[in-house]
Amino acid sequence: MGRTWLSVRVELICGRGEDYWPRPGRLFAAARSHTFEELATAIDDAFARWDRAHLHEFTLANGSRVGLPSDDDWDPEHLLDIRRVRLSRLNPGEQFAYIFDLGDDWQHLCTVGTERIDPLTILGIVPYKPLPFWGWGVIPDQYGRRWDGDDGESKAPRDPHRADLPPILGDWR
Repeated sequence: MGRTWLSVRVELICGRGEDYWPRPGRLFAAARSHTFEELATAIDDAFARWDRAHLHEFTLANGSRVGLPSDDDWDPEHLLDIRRVRLSRLNPGEQFAYIFDLGDDWQHLCTVGTERIDPLTILGIVPYKPLPFWGWGVIPDQYGRRWDGDDGESKAPRDPHRADLPPILGDWR
């Protein structure tokens, strides 16, 4: 396979009105033949986004936008089709932005690595889609929920200190 794939560093800058520092991030292995849509899906998977019914788009360093065109007002000169544009248009060291959910505005800084990588060496496989191979930081919940059933106003439930767990593992007593 050789060193033919890109390494793309993705850092979460902000979302839902909150800036993140230190910034959580992930490194992705991606083939130049993958589309921006495939990269967006990989980013959303790695950043724990489960509700995908939101618009998202990339903005390249030259100002080009890559997103899902609508039938109403699609202008191919100002919005490239995310399903068709391939990562081969990216250059080593290039930086670009990814925004998930144009309302909650989850902004990410993406940086293409300066060296190509071998996915077999890095991942142990040659995946059919972009795949994260390294990561750091705490990923915030897409809607800011702190526990199942959080309504955003209630006090956190009392910590049962593992008393609620079945005795499957030795320290679950």
